[in-house]
Amino acid sequence: MDHRGPTAIVTGGSQGIGFVVCRRFLEIGYRVTMADYDREALAEASRALACPERLLPCPADVTRERDVTRMIRATIHRFRRIDVLVNNAAIMHNAPPERLSLADWNRVIATNLTGPFLCVKHAAKHLASRKGSIINIASTRALMSEPHTEAYSASKGGLIALTHALAVSLGPAVRVNCICPGWIEVGDIRKRSQRRTVVLRDEDHRQHPCGRVGTADDVANAVLFLASPENGFVTGANLVVDGGMTRKMIYV
Repeated sequence: MDHRGPTAIVTGGSQGIGFVVCRRFLEIGYRVTMADYDREALAEASRALACPERLLPCPADVTRERDVTRMIRATIHRFRRIDVLVNNAAIMHNAPPERLSLADWNRVIATNLTGPFLCVKHAAKHLASRKGSIINIASTRALMSEPHTEAYSASKGGLIALTHALAVSLGPAVRVNCICPGWIEVGDIRKRSQRRTVVLRDEDHRQHPCGRVGTADDVANAVLFLASPENGFVTGANLVVDGGMTRKMIYV
């Protein structure tokens, strides 16, 4: 096998934004480790991408350090290098603060914030050897909120802070950036048992200054931009990909 091509790890890679990011990396010649704790979704996504020579499906729960180290070892064993790490795996549990259990709070923080830290911890030396790039997928929920999103919003706000801290700690060998997606419709990019037909209203699109709800490809385009060595002067940045929604004042 030719081990000279670049390699990306994408966590939460079997559905939604992660799946499209994996597909786009494969399309431009990358080798990809597609990591996910959902084995059913992982199997379906692997069949859909149909690229066994350059795709490594890897069951992994990013909250478990043992799973993360196994994912890194498997990637190095198969592809010999890591050029890009995309920390995309995330969960949400919304509840009023007085009814949000500590267990659910901890589970969201562990997946959305501790998970990226663990992935960076164990991939950093491999990324440094390739002058690599880390891209954390945060959320505009770090910048604005709906009711009862405390755990998710806190985790994504922490991820933005973790991004600029890592950019300073790991630079100049590794660039670290994050993306804050806004409304990205992925209902039709789910495993078969959870897939749904997407119906968007005109008023949904009109909330966005750009005139439409976002797609997973919008985020993938930003990932590819930040991953490219041609954009080596960009680090510690938070790229908001939301169609301008966070800039629009809405009066009801």
